[in-house]
Amino acid sequence: MRAIPIPVDVTKLQITCVKAAKPRLVNKDTGEIKRDKDGNVMYELTFLFEDDLGRMELVKVNTTPEPQITPGEEVVPVDLVGYVWEQGGRWGISYRASAFHPAGAPLTSGAGANL
Repeated sequence: MRAIPIPVDVTKLQITCVKAAKPRLVNKDTGEIKRDKDGNVMYELTFLFEDDLGRMELVKVNTTPEPQITPGEEVVPVDLVGYVWEQGGRWGISYRASAFHPAGAPLTSGAGANL
């Protein structure tokens, strides 16, 4: 299955960090850390996504480099995309963002201006 990025519209979501960044593991038994195609360490954060109807979901988002986000902080992901995956009869959606801005902060041109 070819991984096609699906852009996520975050304009109507309130996104709160609930678990700080930690290196993402390829193998929990060996402790091998996942790296991107350029060899950079991939980090995983857990967020609470809430829409304008009050529906909530915990979502793990991968990124590189390590973001300086603390639990409880509201953020806006930059270039958030989802990838559908399938393995061994199971499937899901993994998410990746290129960066994060504090919620309410003005976005500058360039990365994040497309939000």
